[in-house]
Amino acid sequence: MSAATGITIPTDDQPGRRVRLPRIGPTRVLLILLGVIAVLSVVRVISGANDIDSSGSLNAAVTLAVPIGLAGLGGLWSERAGIVNIGLEGMLILGTWGAGWAGYQWGPWAGVGMAIVMGAIGGLVHAIATVGFGVDHIVSGVAITILAGGTVQYLSDEAFTGVPGGGGTQSPPIGDLPALTIPGVSDQLLTIEKHHWFFVSDLAAALRALTFDLSSLTIIAVLLVVASFFVLWRTSFGLRLRACGESPWAAESLGVNVYRYKALAVVASGALAGLGGGFLAIVASSQYREGQTGGRGYIGLAAMIFGNWRPGGLVVGAGLFGYTDALQLRSGGESVHALLLVMAVLLIGAAVWAWVRARKVQSVVAAVLGVAVLVWYFSTKEIPAQFTQMTPYVATLLVLAAASQRLRMPAADGIPYRKGQGG
Repeated sequence: MSAATGITIPTDDQPGRRVRLPRIGPTRVLLILLGVIAVLSVVRVISGANDIDSSGSLNAAVTLAVPIGLAGLGGLWSERAGIVNIGLEGMLILGTWGAGWAGYQWGPWAGVGMAIVMGAIGGLVHAIATVGFGVDHIVSGVAITILAGGTVQYLSDEAFTGVPGGGGTQSPPIGDLPALTIPGVSDQLLTIEKHHWFFVSDLAAALRALTFDLSSLTIIAVLLVVASFFVLWRTSFGLRLRACGESPWAAESLGVNVYRYKALAVVASGALAGLGGGFLAIVASSQYREGQTGGRGYIGLAAMIFGNWRPGGLVVGAGLFGYTDALQLRSGGESVHALLLVMAVLLIGAAVWAWVRARKVQSVVAAVLGVAVLVWYFSTKEIPAQFTQMTPYVATLLVLAAASQRLRMPAADGIPYRKGQGG
């Protein structure tokens, strides 16, 4: 590993050769974000869809991205230790119910704590099955999701039926958590945003989304991402945990208790997913509702894969889904129609980049797709409602397809481990 130029990984076809993966530092991230805002500004001016990057849309995108990001972060902890956790959806479900049950009785912070506990219980069950008994990871994850759905239906009937504001499918309302708003800054940014100046108003909208009505749980989620990176990549504990996902038998030969590290990682995974469920119930909905996870556990898993099993990329993947979901919920067809223009610009930009990098086939494919999407945009006035609702999921599939060539999962991810049996 080179601190100056980035990290290196072995390739499967040439084990002795190492490929350098450049680090994306803060400066490059800032430039990428400014470039995205510039593209959205151009699209806003051309299409007239002012809500495509308004502070309201971006703030909603952050809210919708947090539970996905927390589920993905849970998946990151588990898979870095070598355990596939497809049960994240079930752990989200347990978290939503825990937040609803404790939140309406003892307040929102109690709901947060119970959501973490319920998710951790789901993670513990997965750890016992996979680490302790060697059950197939996929089978265990699917079973946990099915069991979680049935369990919370039963518990809801027992706990919420007959309670004022509650019922068999929902909890009574939960109180609000503290939210951050910077009054002077937020108001000034809103004034600039309303002028609809090119780029300046769009930048103001992006900044206002981070200074207006930002839930304290959102801030905690961001800190958890930073803390996860530090623990997993900057501590000896994290090094041992990641070694269990890369080569558990090598870690075992160095005295690492592989079972313990795997179990801890899976329980932490469940706790993080449970917190994501608590966010859905407390912040996004103000009460538990049956089915409110909406498959976000699976999307979190997709965001983690898109992020190449690293926290930074995971945040980008969760943000993309949250953004497209926010647009279809707030503005419907108009903003989603404008997204076609964004997609066309990005595809044509990708075609130019691939051509410069001498990747002729990829360049031609991207250019053809970009032109096709551009024709679609100019030949239609709106997107059908059915397609609008599909937008977040289609965007996730497209991004995963585009990123598939650069992905590298932990080497022993999903491989059964038994002590002393060798690799």
